Formats: sequence, structure tokens, C-alpha cells
Amino acid sequence: MLNKIEQKPLGAVWTLLLAVVMYAGASWASVEVEPLSSAELQARYQVLIEEMRCPKCQNQNLAGSDSMVAMDLRREIRRLLEEGFSDAEVQDYMVARYGDFVLYRPPLQRNTMALWFAPGVFAALGLLTLIVIVVRSRNGRGGRQDQDAQELSAEEQQRLAELLNAGEQGGSKNND
Repeated sequence: MLNKIEQKPLGAVWTLLLAVVMYAGASWASVEVEPLSSAELQARYQVLIEEMRCPKCQNQNLAGSDSMVAMDLRREIRRLLEEGFSDAEVQDYMVARYGDFVLYRPPLQRNTMALWFAPGVFAALGLLTLIVIVVRSRNGRGGRQDQDAQELSAEEQQRLAELLNAGEQGGSKNND
């Protein structure tokens, strides 16, 4: 009895640990506090980082990514804007370094045609498939195409009736 250890509730320990982890995660998030020299540059900067994709995160723009690469790219965009580059020049600079992938809206080129036209083609195919299904179901040809295949011959109907009767008799014997 002398070695008895008082146990603390594990729920409180886990809650405290979770709070510490969440606080630490929030403090590690990147917050840009360095404003650009003018409000116009700040507005252009926001548009650019919203329209450019993080090369590491792949499906996040530079504004929403906390990766080191995204921070470097934001810093680079900030520097280029302060040096007097236009938006097109900034985009050209980023494309030269990272390829068309860095843009959320890549230009229409031979190698990006699938990106631009595939969604429309798939939507058209889906719509066409839906129309065919609706038309067939209204015509009564949803399943099989010929009416004779849906009807049973007299011999098949008799065999089916025998099987059903045998099943009912067997089922009632098991219940007794």
C-alpha cells in the first residue's frame, strides 16, 4: 500500500497536450506582416499570389501555402514588384523558372490543350450518356432490346411454376 501511485485522469492530460500542439501549430503558421511600399503594389501582389500555384503543394496557391518554397516565391514576387516589374513580367519570370505548372490558368498551347478542353469533352459525353439513358427508358427499351427475349415460353413458365411451388412446400416443411 505504500507504493500506491495516485493516478491523474488521462482526459485532462490529453486535453492539455492537444492544446499545446494546437497553439504551437498556430504560432508556426506564416503571417506576412511586411507591407509593400504602396497600396497598389500590395493589391497587385495579392492578385499574383492568388493566381500562382505552389510547386510543392500542387493544389494550393501561394497565398494559402505555408511551405518554404511558397514563402520564397512570395518573397521573390514582392522583390520583383518593388523593382518595378509588371504583372506579366512577374508571371513570365515565374514560368521561366517553374514552367506553366506555376500558373493556375496556363496559356492555351499545344501541350495544355487537354487541360483546357478535357472538362468540356467529359461534360458533353456525360450529357450525351444521360440523354441516351432517358430516351431509352421512355421508349421502354431500358434493359433488353427485343420484346421476345423478355417473355417466357409456355414450357419455361411451367418449369418456373414448379420450382416456385417446390420452394414454397420445402420452406413450409422447415417451419413446422
